Amino acid sequence: MTSRIATIALDAIAPRVVADFWCAVLDWHIVEEDDGFISIAPSNGSGPSIDICPVPERKTAKNRLHLDLRADGASTTAELERLLALGARRTDVGQGPDVSWVVLSDPEGNEFCLLDRSVQTVEQEAANQA
Repeated sequence: MTSRIATIALDAIAPRVVADFWCAVLDWHIVEEDDGFISIAPSNGSGPSIDICPVPERKTAKNRLHLDLRADGASTTAELERLLALGARRTDVGQGPDVSWVVLSDPEGNEFCLLDRSVQTVEQEAANQA
């Protein structure tokens, strides 16, 4: 028997702001809200959810765990523009100028990456290898 990821927990001073940001980024919705804790998940119930947990302190160091996103249904450039318009910020965590991803952060500074290739590109490459 193995384990599987059920929920990814994310601390936030303003859980609603962070939940709204990630719902817009991922096209997810709030599935539960209780005593400041907010759970978001895909509409179809697939995959893990994200729990945004209220905490009193601000983030002070680079994340030890982060999400990597790929554009789905758009170019990576268009997705980057969309994420920035939603409130993401470019973030320097020491990555070099030649990396193939963009490091961003959510409204509370939690880092995540936008990878260079779209979901469609990855799927096409997999189909070509089959």
